[in-house]
Amino acid sequence: MPAPRVLLVKLSSLGDVIHLLPAVTDLARARPEVEIDWAVEEGFAPIPALHPSVRRVIPVSLRRLRARPLSPSSWGALAGVRSALRAGGAYDWIVDAQGLLKSVAVGRLAKGALFGFDRASIREKAAARFYDVGLAVPRDLHAVERCRRLVAAVFGYAPAGEADYGIAPPSGAPAWVPRTDYVVALHASSKRAKRWPDAHWRALAERLAREGIGIVYPGGSPSEREDATRLSGASPGGLAAPAMTLPEAAALLARASAVVGVDTGLTHLAVALGCPTVGLYVATKPGLTGLHGGPRAVNLGGPGAPPAPADVARVLFGADAAT
Repeated sequence: MPAPRVLLVKLSSLGDVIHLLPAVTDLARARPEVEIDWAVEEGFAPIPALHPSVRRVIPVSLRRLRARPLSPSSWGALAGVRSALRAGGAYDWIVDAQGLLKSVAVGRLAKGALFGFDRASIREKAAARFYDVGLAVPRDLHAVERCRRLVAAVFGYAPAGEADYGIAPPSGAPAWVPRTDYVVALHASSKRAKRWPDAHWRALAERLAREGIGIVYPGGSPSEREDATRLSGASPGGLAAPAMTLPEAAALLARASAVVGVDTGLTHLAVALGCPTVGLYVATKPGLTGLHGGPRAVNLGGPGAPPAPADVARVLFGADAAT
């Protein structure tokens, strides 16, 4: 008899995708007989693939379609997604853990009963009407715990314990990754208002250098890598990382002594990999979407109250650390 199958839908962004990983771990423990597939934006597909309980990752190209709506190749890719979602027949469960009209649309491309948040729990209320079953999940929980509660409600178990992201980094690391102790400085964000001041990064680098610890500045886009080059040039022990794939970034983060990052997806990836991580909040509140990983994940700051380098040093080196 074929194993029961579930399709999870969580498309983007990087942080949101990472927030669903503990629910996968819970489900695999509670219902080990279930085969788990995951539909996700193609750019983030390497993340679900890191979880050993995800049988198949189905890349979705909605962002490509939005960027090039008149391109035949974009529409052809979407048709390919529909075929991939239906290739194995109907799913026993389809769970939309995103709660948006776009994620509902992807869920409806597959065959099977579609579950999601009810109208009082969902992000886009209009999306709730398209589910076969809507489930109540408190809105005042962290995003990780909301995902855990939703999937647990579908399958009839209660999530327990600390969130377990269940992933490990790829084996091997890029040759340029330092062999000595280093901290990864995730300085870049799509919104400049979320960034930590350059002077703060330099002050942190100087403090790390006194401990013999280097600092690595990654950057996703060309402009972010230019910023990384500028910051590393002004930082003792600084290194600007070259362009990386997501798996290479995971390998860099996993080998770091610690990660310090602004409100961006890679900071959440560091937490998922079990790295000691400090989140820097400058323009957003960390309460419901901040770092969520037990004592190894610390959120600092908030809107209009960026943390000082001394605050970060105290987390990294202890209460009496001086800058």
